[in-house]
Amino acid sequence: MKIAVTYENGQVFQHFGRTESFKLYEVEEGKIVSSELIDPQGAGHGALARILEEHQVNVLICGGIGGGAQAALNEAGIMVCAGAEGDTDAAVTAYLNGELVDAGVTCHHHGKEEHSCENRGCGEHGCGHAEGHSCGGCSQKPQFEGPNVGKTCKVHYRGTFADGVQFDSSYDRGEPLEFICGAGMMILGFDKAVATMEVGQILDVHLMPEEAYGPSDPNAIFTLEIAQLPGSEDLEPGQQVYLYNTMGQPIPVKVVGKTAETITFDANHEMAGKELNFRIELVSVQ
Repeated sequence: MKIAVTYENGQVFQHFGRTESFKLYEVEEGKIVSSELIDPQGAGHGALARILEEHQVNVLICGGIGGGAQAALNEAGIMVCAGAEGDTDAAVTAYLNGELVDAGVTCHHHGKEEHSCENRGCGEHGCGHAEGHSCGGCSQKPQFEGPNVGKTCKVHYRGTFADGVQFDSSYDRGEPLEFICGAGMMILGFDKAVATMEVGQILDVHLMPEEAYGPSDPNAIFTLEIAQLPGSEDLEPGQQVYLYNTMGQPIPVKVVGKTAETITFDANHEMAGKELNFRIELVSVQ
């Protein structure tokens, strides 16, 4: 596993697009085994994502990052842990120990001037489901214990709704999912189930919304004036897009209503409020 950190004088650099170097960490069995500095040579946002992809980076730890850069990294299959600060070595160690708390991508709907709109698809299932039901945020201290917490696990899984309809399967993609158990990379119920499994074990779990993508929050549905949201005039109900706050952080939303003057968005995860079933097979633990 490889973790890259935006780097300046031993500290987490706070602007991804302007970083002059990355510190690249090689991790085995949940521990740092080597590190090196790489020079992006003034590459732009999109090129930075390609450079990290070429170095086979799995996780990026950074300070601030814009929506376009985050989308490019997501497309490259690189998990983003934004909002970090301080010593880079300490940040990576905290991440591996499940102690690096996500600064959060928060959208405060106090003023319409806070937002801009970019029309971007969020992927086949909306937001990262094809990548194994990642929570999409940075790691937080585990809410559970188990022999696999803090270790790199590979699993195969099949996910179905309560009516038995399949929504995702690593078996269909032909390769297992790899993640650090307890690092907040997965939804809670999935992560907690893997924490106590043994290699070769197959486990069926039923997750209530609280341990999956959370209950549907009516407060996450909000209406803005089209005139105050550049780019929204061409959107139509049903489209999935990103809104960006003043920090350049992306908030995935779905258009659920529109009038001549206003547009209504739903920031709930599309799986919010749903009960989910998973069949999980633990392939390996390192």
